[in-house]
Amino acid sequence: MSEERFLDLITPGASVYVSGSTSEPRGLLKIIAENARTTSGIRWMQFPIGAVNRSDLSALTADSTEEAFFMSPSLKDGFSEGRVQFLPLHMRTVFDYLRDQDLDVALLQAAPDRNGVLRFGPNIDFLDAVTQSAKHLVVEVNDAFVAPFSCPLVPDRAIKVPVKSDKPLFPTVTLDETSEKIGALIASVIKDGDCIQTGIGAVPAAILANLGDCSDLGFHGGLIDDGVMKLIRDGNLNGARKNIDRARHTTGMALGSEELLDWLAHDPLAESVLFRSADYTHEFRVISQIDNFVSINSAVEIDLMGQVNAEVAGGKQISGTGGSVDFMRSAKASKGGRSIIAMSATARGGSVSRIVPRVEVVTALRTDVDIVVTEFGIADIRYDSLGSRAEKLIAIAHPDFHDELGSAL
Repeated sequence: MSEERFLDLITPGASVYVSGSTSEPRGLLKIIAENARTTSGIRWMQFPIGAVNRSDLSALTADSTEEAFFMSPSLKDGFSEGRVQFLPLHMRTVFDYLRDQDLDVALLQAAPDRNGVLRFGPNIDFLDAVTQSAKHLVVEVNDAFVAPFSCPLVPDRAIKVPVKSDKPLFPTVTLDETSEKIGALIASVIKDGDCIQTGIGAVPAAILANLGDCSDLGFHGGLIDDGVMKLIRDGNLNGARKNIDRARHTTGMALGSEELLDWLAHDPLAESVLFRSADYTHEFRVISQIDNFVSINSAVEIDLMGQVNAEVAGGKQISGTGGSVDFMRSAKASKGGRSIIAMSATARGGSVSRIVPRVEVVTALRTDVDIVVTEFGIADIRYDSLGSRAEKLIAIAHPDFHDELGSAL
């Protein structure tokens, strides 16, 4: 389809889903931005990730709104002006919400695989939902990279628009002393045969970097990164003990370097990576079948009862509910599973404790958490009373805040 015919689909008042993360169709968005005067009143929808998706979709066309399932710095102005509406939904629920919408258009990204066959990717988190609900699937054909060989094929009904775009990349994570300490501590509680899930950032990267002595690890999560790739290459992560998807590594997206994308596209070993949408990657009934499933997620702060805030700081919505609680509750239901929160003990250069008397907003319940790890130690609170929980959490707070936290008991 030509650019002109594509623009005819973006009609006034249309409901338009835009794939997020590393599958954002930036070429299609550029075409819309350059022709914004031709339409208005669009209802945009996206699950953006701040370090990758830097567009305020509501600003592309006049009188438009954006439903965002995650917040990013790019949405700050739109949110304050009322154009961006944040929906606090767990990732598994976002899938159902999008599946049940009456979407006019879904804007997606695809690329040729190593055999020249067109595949979606490298993010398919809500692909299966929008292919059911959207009248038109419009696919940006991006020749700047080679699609992961295990990503889904583009169906015949999809409208394909060749555009000049860029290779999807994710900023490099730099490990610091604090994240390395946390990574080493968490590695000490990971056992051979565990099936792990990690998130984004320096702490998850440090955790993965410290698992080189483990064997027969499994993986089931929302994203695969360079650390997971290395563990697969080195043989530590082989999925040999997984109850389901044995010898497969389940993910919704790839977030990493150019090396990771090339590996997923060309290395036969990468065919063991299983790309699935959020109704599988984040589904309780799927994950709870996996023995020894270990969910490892971060937080903005945690309070002395074990309640987790993973999305609000200083009264501002800085991220979203995301998929962490989907994984935490699945870990609690897994035989031998553990739900771990990993975070540095302080923020703002050490001036603020991230272990607090009470959190600003509750993302995860106190019953969702088993283990909390900071650079000062490990607090296993899964079977503790409220008093005992508080004492253990104060013990892993920065020493400068022990007295202040103790007076809050």
